[in-house]
Amino acid sequence: MMAFLFPGQGSQQPGMLGVEGLCRETLTAAGQFLASRADLPGMADLDTAAGLTDTRNAQLALLITSTAAAQALTRNMCVPGPDAVAGHSVGAFAAAVVAGALTFAEALDAVALRAAAMKRVCAQGRWGMAAVFGVDSRTAAELAGQVGSDEDPLWVANINSRRQVVFSGTAKALHELVSAAERLGASRVEPLAVAVASHGPLQAPVRDALAAHLASVPPRPLRSAYLTNTSGRRVQTSHEVLADLAESVAQPVQWRTIAEILPELGIPSAVEMPPGHALTRLTDGPGIHVVAAADIRLPATAYRLRRPSN
Repeated sequence: MMAFLFPGQGSQQPGMLGVEGLCRETLTAAGQFLASRADLPGMADLDTAAGLTDTRNAQLALLITSTAAAQALTRNMCVPGPDAVAGHSVGAFAAAVVAGALTFAEALDAVALRAAAMKRVCAQGRWGMAAVFGVDSRTAAELAGQVGSDEDPLWVANINSRRQVVFSGTAKALHELVSAAERLGASRVEPLAVAVASHGPLQAPVRDALAAHLASVPPRPLRSAYLTNTSGRRVQTSHEVLADLAESVAQPVQWRTIAEILPELGIPSAVEMPPGHALTRLTDGPGIHVVAAADIRLPATAYRLRRPSN
């Protein structure tokens, strides 16, 4: 039993579309999609350092990289399909492709819409996100109440682990969060490399636009269990997957619950798709061992997964 994990925004890296072993068919399909859209850059410009400063480019590049990695493992390297999938924030769209709820083309279209809509609601440029280390979810809720205001809102965006919570809000609120978090025992506060404020009430218009867009996607049987961002729980139908993809942009990501549920489902191992290893750090623990494909390269990852002991 094995899970595939798909990282979200903040994990993007320049040159990630050039990771060794990515599925060429997937990359070709992505290139054709980008070429058909006058408002999007070509593949060569998508994952440059300058290109990745744009939220839409970053989200598309993450979707393409993670999906191409998963499809390389299962199509080209003879690794069995995962028993479960989970994606953090925009990573959930790659998870939905691997689970069978979306085609790759549908996911590209939906993520382009999602990211563009997120940019619009954050167009004033005063928004951001920050990770706070050393606090639990109860303390995080207290911090949001202490620091946030009607004019400068702050909210919990990701509950990543027992001791890591991500906040979204205005630049002023995030600045005030630093001293407030230290007073309540946080070990550090780390700004994230994103230009939007995700997973909260600001993104309600994006949620509604995504829900309307995804309503036309036909129902399909799932190939893998899918764990939702909104609750961390497993769902059984593609309709529930699509509902999670839309709703999660306006609700906190429950990654801590996902990390705890995977071992309960009898899944002892997981692979984080490239780029990066953020989810490996958050998920690896009692009952489950996680490896990051980016750390050992896809061909070596495939070799390890094909061994009988796995």
